[in-house]
Amino acid sequence: MSDVIVVGGGVIGLSTAWELASHGATVKVIDQGMIGREASWAGAGMLPPGNLVGETSGEGRLRALSCELWAEWTRSLRESTGIDNGYQNCGAIEVSFDRSLHDEADTWEAAGNKVEFLSDERRRHFEPTISSRIKDAYRLDEFCQVRNPRHLKALAAACADAGVEFLEGSAVSGWRVSENRVTHVRTTVEDYAAGQFVICSGAWSRQLTQEAGVDLNVEPMRGQIVLLRCSPLPFRHVIQDGARYLVPRADGRILIGSTEERVGFVKQNTVDGVQSLLKFAVSVVPALASAEIERTWSGLRPFSGREEPFISRLPAQENLFVATGHFRSGLQMSPGTAVLVRQMLQGQESSIPMNPYSLVGSVPGPTGASGEELIAAQSHQQ
Repeated sequence: MSDVIVVGGGVIGLSTAWELASHGATVKVIDQGMIGREASWAGAGMLPPGNLVGETSGEGRLRALSCELWAEWTRSLRESTGIDNGYQNCGAIEVSFDRSLHDEADTWEAAGNKVEFLSDERRRHFEPTISSRIKDAYRLDEFCQVRNPRHLKALAAACADAGVEFLEGSAVSGWRVSENRVTHVRTTVEDYAAGQFVICSGAWSRQLTQEAGVDLNVEPMRGQIVLLRCSPLPFRHVIQDGARYLVPRADGRILIGSTEERVGFVKQNTVDGVQSLLKFAVSVVPALASAEIERTWSGLRPFSGREEPFISRLPAQENLFVATGHFRSGLQMSPGTAVLVRQMLQGQESSIPMNPYSLVGSVPGPTGASGEELIAAQSHQQ
């Protein structure tokens, strides 16, 4: 019997498994498909800065905690596996064609992050190929990036080296429960026992929490991405305009993202989606009109309608936990999330306050805890 079974082999599940195994736990990871091949693989690998001293929101604190861990995790993964995940400080420039960015830049600075509001001259100094039609822009010097597929490959290898067992192609259908504890997870293959269980299934988490008595408000949100090839690269910073972005890679590739579409579990790319991304890219950097389109893909992000993910124990069972709902921030928040989950499972004090990540707003299922029990359980955790 494993100490912990993690359901979901994306970046949150693999990070959690590695963190737990590195602290002595025996861990099994169960995934309905292939390890690390869903939204975690599909993302652009952007890592915004954060400052634990200045951040006050739950989103900001988890981002800052993860930001502090990324360099060390990268070093440890490279030393243990020999895999370079492509982590680097590249900086980012936020741009706008039609809105003021002064308040946004002030918010970053107030939280203790290094930010520079850019005049037209300074913008041309950093990135001369950016469109002259840009109205406002500011620069985040400490913005980093990582290569998602490489990072997932490194995590999977590190987990295997630490003794983590992988079960791929095993869809979870429910739980075997005795009194107020889960004893086994049910899969299409067989039932597996463990002392503790963690749901890290991203957009697929809701069904698993419903089976445990809580209707967690998580749904899939499709994000389409276009990959260009352009040599030499016409810019070196990550460039963002709200939810859309351009991410340059050292090998001459550029990721354009991303759409936000409520289409259920449909992952196909669409003409409208790809065209809108290409139009955005050329509007920001006109030189990209001559770039080669290498490929397109999409992923299903776990959307919860709030800034913070769910990182909590489910109220009806003592040993069933959830870490999901990170939406666009799963990769960037994965180290911090893994540490918080490990601290929860091992009964340790958390690195940051946990109340922002509780299940407030979720609806108890017909066989689950009452609303009063749900609130009481969350208050006890906090």
